[in-house]
Amino acid sequence: MSASGPSTAVTGIVLAGGLGRRMSADGSGIDKGLQPLAGRPMVAHVIERLAPQVDAILVNANRNVAAYRQFGYPVLSDVIPGFAGPLAGLHAGMLAATTAWVVTAPCDSPYLPHDLVARLAAAAAAASAPIAVVRAGDRLQPVFALVECSLSASLAGYLADGNRKIDLWYRQHAAVEVEFPDPAAFRNINTRDELARYEQGLR
Repeated sequence: MSASGPSTAVTGIVLAGGLGRRMSADGSGIDKGLQPLAGRPMVAHVIERLAPQVDAILVNANRNVAAYRQFGYPVLSDVIPGFAGPLAGLHAGMLAATTAWVVTAPCDSPYLPHDLVARLAAAAAAASAPIAVVRAGDRLQPVFALVECSLSASLAGYLADGNRKIDLWYRQHAAVEVEFPDPAAFRNINTRDELARYEQGLR
């Protein structure tokens, strides 16, 4: 996956640390990963798809930690305070992981591809790149990315300077973009209406 050679060990980080303001009726925020879809919390669907692709799973959550622990995986909160976004979750996961690489997936995207990690890893190895990120259709999907943990210090500095934009940090490290054919696989569920539509479609 890098100039030093590929690594087969990858830790999956399920990002569930956001505020979820669009999901709540009053905009105050709600824990999206714990919202039910087809009789199970959304995060359960994400874990089910990601776990077979990785060597370990970590869940990044800043609220309801006990509820997330019930899924049987370690739960870690952001090291950077103030709900600093998905990069803060990536940073926490990189510090906690015991593998050389991590891959991220958000808790509200239950249809992520079964070959997500394999395709990202192959692209990173081919390009000797420390980051591989999904592009689907004409859109970058920056919360779906494979990242080398050796970049944790760089990310810590970027966040400490008040930066939050994922794609700008990726560009600093010549991230390789990996085309996926099905943009629908990366849809996320942000609102109650979207959740109801997906629920109806599953039925």
